[in-house]
Amino acid sequence: MDRDWADPALDLAAVAAHAGYARHHFLRAFKEAYGETPGQYLTRRRIERAGDMLRSADLSVTDICMLVGFTSVGTFSSSFKRQTGLTPSAYRARHVGRGAALIPGCWALLWAGGFPSREGLDGTGSGAQRSAGAEGSVGSERSAGSERSAGSSERNS
Repeated sequence: MDRDWADPALDLAAVAAHAGYARHHFLRAFKEAYGETPGQYLTRRRIERAGDMLRSADLSVTDICMLVGFTSVGTFSSSFKRQTGLTPSAYRARHVGRGAALIPGCWALLWAGGFPSREGLDGTGSGAQRSAGAEGSVGSERSAGSERSAGSSERNS
């Protein structure tokens, strides 16, 4: 669960089966051991990670929402406020400027494992991520056109 916490499709039944338990027994045993349900644990971990990103990355709240595994900005915002007492925007406003400069969004997205798909950003898809090396990514478009534009780039410099 800690490895796949950002996957919006993370399924309790699959996690329980991986641990060798029936779903209901896993739920009971997890709550007894950790004091919270697997769902509560997962939400807490996602909100903690979102807080890190709000403090350190120059990404929109929507981008952060999708990167940490939420599929709805409304659900993300209400869960974030319930856990921290602040909306994501208010949290960022309170904490930015107290430490290092924000990491540019493009670097933060690459560091987080790739860019969200267009479908995820416009709300029509699952929000699955594609890696920076995937076909159609910024890097592959650049290398495909690099031979064509190498001469013109040097002339424009």
